[in-house]
Parts: sequence; C-alpha cells; structure tokens
Amino acid sequence: MKFIRWLLGRIILLVDRLTAPKAMQRSPEAQAEVDAQTRALVLYQYLACPFCVKVRRAIRRLGLNIATCDAKNDPACKARLLTEGGKLQVPCLQITNDDGSVRWLYESDDIIRYLESRFADLR
Repeated sequence: MKFIRWLLGRIILLVDRLTAPKAMQRSPEAQAEVDAQTRALVLYQYLACPFCVKVRRAIRRLGLNIATCDAKNDPACKARLLTEGGKLQVPCLQITNDDGSVRWLYESDDIIRYLESRFADLR
C-alpha cells in the first residue's frame, strides 16, 4: 500500500509539472504590491497531496509568491501546524493579519476562494 501511494504521488507530481498553469501577468508595481501582501501567508502542505497540488496550481495561476512549509518532512512545520493551527491537516494557509493575529484556513476550496477573492483583481 505504501508503494502504491508513493507511485500515485509521483504520477500526480509529474502531471502537475507537465500541465502547469501560466502565471497571471501584472505590472511590476502591482506584482510588488502582491508580493508584499503574500509575505504574511504560509502554505502548510505535503508535496504529493492532491489537494495541496490543487492549491499550489491556483497559487501559480494567480502569480503569487507564498512560502510553503512541508508538514510531512519538517518536524518544526508539523509541530507548528498542530499546536498553533489546531490540527494536522493539509493544505492549510496561515494568514497573519496586520494586527499580528493569525488565522488558519483549511480545505483546498476555501483556500483557493480566499486567494482568488484577495488577489485575482490585482493587476
């Protein structure tokens, strides 16, 4: 079973790489503004998780530079996700607000909806 999961994960990654979406084009000023806003975001993920791939594709399509944290292979990321986020579930988007408060957003569709509502119109 472990081998099958590993194999499926590699197939998912290969298909993702071969069909990668093109990034949204913005003016340099608009991209700098988006980059400044995305510094407050961190995506906790597993490399071959299909839901994480789905979110990363949306990030790529929107032209976002969001830091990722490998919650499967990095013990510090895993611990932070569990203790601060409340559960070991990926994908999870850590959103640090201007006032320093932190929101943990789970579920790929919710994450994509949040990113699209916040960044899709910034051109």
